Amino acid sequence: SLLVNAAGQPQKEKVKLPSSLQGIKPNSIPNKKIEDPVAGKVNTSSLAKTRQNLSAFHLIPPRVMFGVLKEGCTYAATVILKNVGVNFSRFRVKQPPPHTGLRVMYAPGPVAAGLHVELEIDIFAMVIGGRDTGGLEEVSHDIEILTETETLLLPVRANILC
Repeated sequence: SLLVNAAGQPQKEKVKLPSSLQGIKPNSIPNKKIEDPVAGKVNTSSLAKTRQNLSAFHLIPPRVMFGVLKEGCTYAATVILKNVGVNFSRFRVKQPPPHTGLRVMYAPGPVAAGLHVELEIDIFAMVIGGRDTGGLEEVSHDIEILTETETLLLPVRANILC
C-alpha cells in the first residue's frame, strides 16, 4: 500500500510514482506512421480490442552522465534498450555527429517481446576550438533512437577537462 511505509507507519509525504508506471515516457516523440502490414502481430482475443500501443521500448538508464573526463581518453557506458511491448520490434540509432566524439555500437535486428539489446555509448574526450572555457568544456547531445512507433532521445552529458 502507498498509505504506509516499510515499517508499517503512515506515510508523511506523498509517494511519487516513476514516469514509467504513470504511462508517461520522457524524451520520446511519437511517430505518425501508418500500420505496417508486414510487421509481426499478436492476434489473440485478449488483445483484439485494446487501443494501447503494443510495441514500445524503454531505455535503462534513461540518460548517460559521464561526469568529468580527461582529454584524449576514450570512455564507454552501456545502455539497455528493452522491448516492453507484446510484438517484436525493430529500431535503428542515428549516429551523433563526429565533432561530439560520440559513437553508438549495437547489434542491429529485430528485438523480441520482453528481450533487450545493449547499446554501447563511446565518447572520445576532445576539445573543439581553442577558446578559454575555464578548464572544462561541456559535451551535450541527444542520441536519436528510431523505433517503429516513436523516436527515443537519449541525453548524453560530459565535461572534458582541458
